[in-house]
Formats: sequence, C-alpha cells, structure tokens
Amino acid sequence: MKKISKGFWIALGIAAVFFMILIIVSSVLELGERLNRINKYLEYAFYGVSAILFSILFLRPLALIIFSPSFSLDELFSEEENAKKNYSMYKKVGRNLLDENYISDEDKTAINEAMSDVMQLKLTLARIFDETIKKELNKMIITHAETVFLSTAISQNGKLDAIAVISINLKLIKNLVLKCGFRPSYYSLGKLSVNVLSTAIIAESLEDMNFSELFPSTGVNTLSEIPILKTVTGSFAQGVGNALLSLRVGIITRNYLFMNIKGLKKSEIRKLAFGEAVILLPRVLMESMKKLPSRFKGLFGKIF
Repeated sequence: MKKISKGFWIALGIAAVFFMILIIVSSVLELGERLNRINKYLEYAFYGVSAILFSILFLRPLALIIFSPSFSLDELFSEEENAKKNYSMYKKVGRNLLDENYISDEDKTAINEAMSDVMQLKLTLARIFDETIKKELNKMIITHAETVFLSTAISQNGKLDAIAVISINLKLIKNLVLKCGFRPSYYSLGKLSVNVLSTAIIAESLEDMNFSELFPSTGVNTLSEIPILKTVTGSFAQGVGNALLSLRVGIITRNYLFMNIKGLKKSEIRKLAFGEAVILLPRVLMESMKKLPSRFKGLFGKIF
C-alpha cells in the first residue's frame, strides 16, 4: 500500500508539472495574440524571448532539482553499521559544505578534522545542518517570499502572477536543494509539485478577490471603495496571499529535507508549515514594504 501511495504521488507530481507548463504556455499564447494585433513580428519576438526565459526559469531549475543526489538526513542518525554504508555520501556532503561562504571557519575545521572518522563526521554534519544550514534556508525562504509579494502586489494580471509564483517557487526549491547539496525523494518532490501548482492556481484566482471580504470592517470597506485605494488594497491583499503560500512551499521543502532530524512525521508537515508561515509573514511584509518604494521608483523610471 505504501508503494502504491509513493507511486501515486510521483505520478501526481508529474501531472502537476505538466499542468504548470500548460498554465505558462496558455498565458504566453494569450499575450502573444494581443501583441499580434499590434504587429505579427512583435508576437514572434515575444515567443522567442518567452522560450528562452522558459528554459532558464523553468527547465533549468527543474533539471537541477531532479538530477541532484537524493539523501535523507535520518542517515545522519543511523547506527554505526548503516553509517559506514553512507560514508562516501557524508564526505561528499561535507566537501560541498566546505565551499559554502556561510559556513564558519570553525565548522569547516570541524568537518576537515572529522573526514577520517565516519561517526565523528556524521555527528558533525548533523549539528551543522541543525544549527547553521537551517537558519540559512530560512533566510532564503523569506527572501523569495518578499520577491513573490513585491512581484504580485505590483502586477495587475492574474496570469502573470501565476507565472511569477511558479518560477519564483521553483527557483526557491532549486536554491534550497543546491544549498543542502541533495534533494528530497521523488515521492516528496511529487507532493511539492502539487503544492506549487495549487499555489499558482490560487495566485491567478486572487486577481478577482474582493478586499472587503477579507476585512469586513465598515471603515476599511469605505476606504477600499475609493478607486485608487481599491486597486492598491486589492494588489496588497494579493501580494500577502501569494507571499503566505510561497512561505508555506519553502517551509514544506525545508521540512522534507530536515523532516527526520526532529522525528517529524509527514502527516504533520503541512499543518506546521502553515503555522510557521503565518509567524514569518509579518517579517516578510515589513521587509517588503521597505523595498516597495524603490521598486516603484525603478518601474516609473523605466517608463519615463
């Protein structure tokens, strides 16, 4: 039954990737048709640029994720006999960490000294992953959530929001995988693909969201009905929703990479990820609001 479940999620993940491609292609074709009304060569140029961006922002990150080595951190807490079987993987992960700038000289020294002892290397890596790398991954998750907020809050097109969410979340997963030096299992990647697809679909549907439905206060409703403020508050709400969902995707990815360190059960990952995302959201919004004026300044600078 367990094998069937894993196979199901892998198949569902492949289907999710296929639907993400359909979302991107349909959005590009729709925009291309609009450009055709201006000039057919402009449409062709747009398709060419889109194909290049699709390769860079979608296919390349996807390939890097899929072809990264799979490794479970519970192996760091296995018995000595099992640890010896994974000795080569420990050394490979250790060498990858030695090239990272965020790893302290003290930790790098500890890794080098432990390279000749499998049990010592195992314990050293476990400590570094739990104390150092996890914090670094959290910084990356927050940074990508800020990008999602700023991109979708400024954008006024649901289809563009969906493409932005797909590409940014895929880049986030890729960066988390590369930072650790290994990927989750295909079973976990299948679940992640479904999460990214659902996040993109929600991002597209948020375009038609009524801000007053989220905040039913009379005073807020009155302000939100002012034409300019209505657009601003609506965009802000879309950005907040997309940032929250992206935080959740990033946290789930991190938990799939670290799930066995604390004995975390798979059934608890989603619930805990949403709770942690809600806690991190205010920090994302505060940092994003600091950067928002410069984004608008850059946008209007290009226009004028």
